[in-house]
Amino acid sequence: MLNFFFGTVAGGLIVGVLTIAAARQPEVQARLGLRPVLPPMALAAAPKAPEPDCGRRQEAAPNGAAQEILFNRQRFWSVSP
Repeated sequence: MLNFFFGTVAGGLIVGVLTIAAARQPEVQARLGLRPVLPPMALAAAPKAPEPDCGRRQEAAPNGAAQEILFNRQRFWSVSP
């Protein structure tokens, strides 16, 4: 008899929690008539970002310093065979 009572209480708690969780969903609220159904709104088109001018060349960095840093052997650790 005690098992039946505990099962009933546990089942009631589960049903209560699931009902509250389901009632928090907007679709379920609309079906139950708790909240009016709003028509879907169309989003405004976002303005197109201006494209960069790829034909024009940007100011180049000095080649001497860039090459010196890029291929400098002292940047890397020396590993002996």
